[in-house]
Amino acid sequence: MIEVVCNDRLGKKIRVKCNTDDTIGDLKKLIAAQTGTRWNKIVLKKWYTIFKDHVSLGDYEIHDAMNLELYYQ
Repeated sequence: MIEVVCNDRLGKKIRVKCNTDDTIGDLKKLIAAQTGTRWNKIVLKKWYTIFKDHVSLGDYEIHDAMNLELYYQ
């Protein structure tokens, strides 16, 4: 289990526990459950890389306590 921190830069920081073999889509669903938004309206980025829904966290080399940027579309 790893813990990923998502910051939306609007004052909301969300901590989500997940596995490295989970996909980005699974992570978005966990974030949506905590924030109350729909999961398909969430965009996760790191610098200029937009994460695709079907790729796993391990493939993107997302590790424990890593910060991701959370945007709403």
